[in-house]
Amino acid sequence: MSARDRLTDALYGAGWSTVRKLPEPVAVRLGRGIADLAWKRRGPGVRRLESNYARVVPDAGPERLAALSRTGMRSYLRYWMESFRLPAWSEERIRAGVTVKDLHHLTDGLDAGKGVVLALPHLANWDLAGAWLTTGLGIPFTTVAERLRPETLYDRFVAYREGLGMEVLPHSGGSAFGTLARRLRDGGLVCLVADRDLSASGTEVDFFGETARMPAGPALLALHTGARLLPATLWYDDSPVMRGRVHPPVEVPESGTRAEKTSAMTQALADAFATGIADHPEDWHMLQRLWLKDLDPAKAPADRERGAS
Repeated sequence: MSARDRLTDALYGAGWSTVRKLPEPVAVRLGRGIADLAWKRRGPGVRRLESNYARVVPDAGPERLAALSRTGMRSYLRYWMESFRLPAWSEERIRAGVTVKDLHHLTDGLDAGKGVVLALPHLANWDLAGAWLTTGLGIPFTTVAERLRPETLYDRFVAYREGLGMEVLPHSGGSAFGTLARRLRDGGLVCLVADRDLSASGTEVDFFGETARMPAGPALLALHTGARLLPATLWYDDSPVMRGRVHPPVEVPESGTRAEKTSAMTQALADAFATGIADHPEDWHMLQRLWLKDLDPAKAPADRERGAS
């Protein structure tokens, strides 16, 4: 393990061992202070966040984008402070920490017995939403985790999420899709964060007027198993409670090849994600490159290049 990997692992370990013991007001102030410091330093993540917000809020000037990125960093650190403390939260605190609109789309889907795929973007705190499902509502689910470096850090994240009641599968290895499909055929719930895919198997979508790539997995699982596909979005307000909404089911196209149906359903997910992100851009924690033009300008479709000029 490299020195950098050891440092990364140690910092996350300190977060889960130390921040979880802090009184909540102290953790809130600590998170805000770290966020403001990072924002003032204007490192690559902050600059990328601002660039991504420029797509979401195209009429925003430099001052508005700077204010958005500052609020966005505070939201991002709120996610981390909550996540470090979640293992110490009581069942009552978890239940009181989330409120969700239109939850019937999820419960109706589970009652139908064909399984549900719940797909979310990187909005607010998806781990808290998961803990609320498992602990607050008693609804178990299966998810996947990206392999991280070092391996010990990946193990920390798996243990953390399993401790919150989630079944966690490794993203790599090829067996995750089959296991997820079995859980859905058994009438279970699968939750996937699905607004960014850098692999060659990702599906291209129109996202805020430019081409991005999102994972095909949620749509493929729904097509393969007959499960209901539901987008969900989350956001913070000025209270300690995180808000959320379960959007109406994504319809399966009546005609077309499997690839065409997958593309249409993934685009529908992207459109639902875009509504939640546009309403609460400061809670979208996308500090990485997302649009194809940013990943490789030479590969950006010509019509998108013209439209963005």
